[in-house]
Amino acid sequence: MSEPFTLRVFVPSGDPEGTRIIEKMNWTGRGYYVPRSDWPNIRKRDELSGPGIYVLLGHEQDEIGNEVPVAYIGQTDSIAVRIDQHDKGKDFWEYAMFFVSTNGGLNRAHITWLEWELMAQAVRAKRGRLENGLSHSEPTLSESEKVDVRSFLNEMLRLMPVMGVHFFEPAKAILRPIQLPSLPTDKGLAEVIVVPAQPEGFERAYIGSNAWWAVRIAAKHRNNLRWIAAYQVSPIAAVTHIAEIDRIEPFGDEGKFKILFKGPAAKLERPIPYGNAPPGAMQGLRYCSKATFDDAKTVTDLVR
Repeated sequence: MSEPFTLRVFVPSGDPEGTRIIEKMNWTGRGYYVPRSDWPNIRKRDELSGPGIYVLLGHEQDEIGNEVPVAYIGQTDSIAVRIDQHDKGKDFWEYAMFFVSTNGGLNRAHITWLEWELMAQAVRAKRGRLENGLSHSEPTLSESEKVDVRSFLNEMLRLMPVMGVHFFEPAKAILRPIQLPSLPTDKGLAEVIVVPAQPEGFERAYIGSNAWWAVRIAAKHRNNLRWIAAYQVSPIAAVTHIAEIDRIEPFGDEGKFKILFKGPAAKLERPIPYGNAPPGAMQGLRYCSKATFDDAKTVTDLVR
């Protein structure tokens, strides 16, 4: 069971969307979460002239047009100098997160190991793309040093979610009830999510990967969903396929999810056309019961 803890969060600019400096009692580290636009105001702080571990965070579009997280992990003898270099040389990042020791306890060997371990955790977590790959073996530390540095790392990882960063957390599937909570005739429970799909995303993800990702799913529906249907946009303009959901996992850092199918999607014998549904009716997600879906004649029946 996790133990409660207290943090001290300092906002030097007074803007809650600006830089946050985070400390924890009885920890010899300090964490920083800095918007790129605020870096010129933070870079001259004395403590940033020393060594530390840092993560650059941003987003990019994947092959089907969805935003996915990107991170670059590094270590340096001077946070200020290295972030200055990345501010000039790397375009993708929107935020920088870095950690320093408040008592000078981190040396080059320590931060090199922290860099390696963070990369390894990012690779295992699969929450986004790592800009710099894990290409070297684990750095050597004595047994006692590794215990100390891992303790420092554990505190870093504990602080990251407070900063809104989940890049290093393995995705955990949403738990589902053992028994289905509704009967097939129940039209009041959202068991089907209908997603609008562009041609490339439909072929590469929905059909090619048996999955759909970067989806924001309403919290009240997550544990009820059993099916995912695809509405293909114009010129097809119809719901054409449906797949049974295997599991739903967190995707990235922005409260989005990835839906994985139990198998290939089935093509509907009778597609559900847009019909006379109001304009924009399928610009976003739609939810309905399986009974409603099976009875639908047009999209209007799905969006009431």
